[in-house]
Amino acid sequence: MSDAHGAAAPTYLTTGQEYALAITVAVVTANAYYIHPIIGEVAESFGVSDARIGIVPALNQLALAIGILLLLPLGDRYSNKSLCIGFVTLQAVFMLGMALAEGFVAFTAASTLLGFVTIAPYLIPAFASKRVAPGRLGQVTALLTAGVIFGILVARVGAGVVAENFGWRTVYWCAFALMAGVTALLPIAMRTEGSAARKVPQVSYRDLIASVFALARSNRDMLYSALIQGLNFASFTATWLALALHLTSSELGYGVDTVGYLAGIAAISIIATPRLGRWADAVGPRRARLVTALVQTAGVALLYPMGWNVWAVIVPLFIVNAVGPTIDVTGRMTFLALKPEIRTRLTTSYIVGMFIGGAAGSILGTSVYDAAGWLGTCALLLAFSLSVVALSWWAQRSWNDARKQRN
Repeated sequence: MSDAHGAAAPTYLTTGQEYALAITVAVVTANAYYIHPIIGEVAESFGVSDARIGIVPALNQLALAIGILLLLPLGDRYSNKSLCIGFVTLQAVFMLGMALAEGFVAFTAASTLLGFVTIAPYLIPAFASKRVAPGRLGQVTALLTAGVIFGILVARVGAGVVAENFGWRTVYWCAFALMAGVTALLPIAMRTEGSAARKVPQVSYRDLIASVFALARSNRDMLYSALIQGLNFASFTATWLALALHLTSSELGYGVDTVGYLAGIAAISIIATPRLGRWADAVGPRRARLVTALVQTAGVALLYPMGWNVWAVIVPLFIVNAVGPTIDVTGRMTFLALKPEIRTRLTTSYIVGMFIGGAAGSILGTSVYDAAGWLGTCALLLAFSLSVVALSWWAQRSWNDARKQRN
């Protein structure tokens, strides 16, 4: 099957293409995370408070959710390849705007527009899911998720080091150069053979968007996955924004490069996530999600007592980063095995829920830290994690009950 409704099935992606797509996902995902270790420096540069600077990542995440809702469903109607190339090019333009922005409003506006057009990382998994053998879905989904993790890792480590030595604007100039390279790589990474001419469905854009809501209402399992990942992503975003403010505060006095180096702990995810993805293929995504949510909660519980020393905090961060991304992988697995023609629209609902959670985490992470310090932040993170565990258990139970009724 072609990107949406073509008559002939394309050949499977080569291993090289799978890795090229993972690299692409890494670069375009990184754009939202450069600000994490340097948020304090950016706030100081523009003369805004810790609470107010949280608006930048929050609006970026919210705009991303809106962009996904309005733009991602087009992946079930038009060429994923053409859409990705077009929107990646726009991302490069708005990244340039962030590098050039002289005021807080202009910087925030460019970041928000960047978020709105960041749909390539979410088109690509649906594109790849139609071009891999069914038995490798978890493995390839995990590979692309590892690309996301790698992009976040490079963004946060690199931003901290570069900003400490060359200033925060250099971070965005480097990001712009990377985006230009990815734009050139995409046509090769997304090239497939054997696709026949596309048959575009005769459906209006309004009906296409309406179908997103209809499909979401009819797929309760996906809604559970979206809510779980929304809470999970809120926890992730709040953790790193608040941690950057905490470590660079006058009380602890670490530099932004230290925050960047600490973010390197996420490298464990690149190793662990593909392996956990294969494990999830074997035991089932819902069971795997519940187990990893429990392990993640144990790590979150250690953040407050160990969060006062840069060496001690490595322990809980290691635990959280080792298992946290698997919650996302297993959530996607619950619906990416469904009919190919609806996967992109189901992905739309899932990602919208995820980034609404990210926006909430950005606002709450910085605001709660500003109001209640590290103790308040850790209480918030524990509440998020316990909610993920409870919902993961309920989703597994509901799915098991529904399966018994069918049998």
